[in-house]
Amino acid sequence: MLNRAGRGFVRPFFVLASSTILLFAVRASRQFQLVSIMKRSSKLMRLFSRLFLILLVVVVLLAAWIAFDLTRTPTTNIRRFDPDEVARLETAMWRSYYSRRRLRLFFELGELLRSQYHFPFWQSQRVAYHAARAAFVFKDGKTRADYERALPDLIAYYTAIRRTSDVPFDPQRAAALELEWWIIHRQRAEHKEGDLANALAATAAEVYQVPPARLAEHARLRAEAMTIRDDTAAAGGVTETDWAHIDQLLHDSWRSLHQAVNE
Repeated sequence: MLNRAGRGFVRPFFVLASSTILLFAVRASRQFQLVSIMKRSSKLMRLFSRLFLILLVVVVLLAAWIAFDLTRTPTTNIRRFDPDEVARLETAMWRSYYSRRRLRLFFELGELLRSQYHFPFWQSQRVAYHAARAAFVFKDGKTRADYERALPDLIAYYTAIRRTSDVPFDPQRAAALELEWWIIHRQRAEHKEGDLANALAATAAEVYQVPPARLAEHARLRAEAMTIRDDTAAAGGVTETDWAHIDQLLHDSWRSLHQAVNE
């Protein structure tokens, strides 16, 4: 048994030893945690570095693809197209336009440019933007001055087609004729019967460099499809049966054009 003096000595020693051991344990634990954190940080840094490098490579490759795509100018015979596919896409584009689905119209225009005019992907996106923008600038217009604000985008659209086309048409004249039939269609009550079909024939005749008279059937059928769309919309709404009729007329119209420009 320890006497009082012994017990008085042991207790402080025990407390000091315990405190020292505890302090050492805490420091060791902190050092271990710090080492663990540093190891994890090092792994994360390596992971982030790899991800950044991969992202950088992807961005560089994408930029190179876009630059190459936008600068090359492939030549195509615009008379060689699939009339049924053009008709299908035109029906879809009309539906998108009249329901104000801008993004859908943009994608459909891009598909048309790639599949029928053989545009590279990024060029088709740029040109589709101009075409879609022209359509909705015109749609929101109220006067001829408003409508003419669509002309710069139409010129950009036809200029891009002319660059790839082997048919030497005038893109500014084609754009002006395109806008003119848009206006005649919008103001159809102010025009006599046949004006819309004549304007449609004149536009296609410029693009394909053939006499307008050769495209009379194409223009008549397309104008009829437009009239059905307008009349049924005014009467309460275009039904699926109406759209099927419109689609058939457009198929007949584009088949007629295809035959006329390839004679």
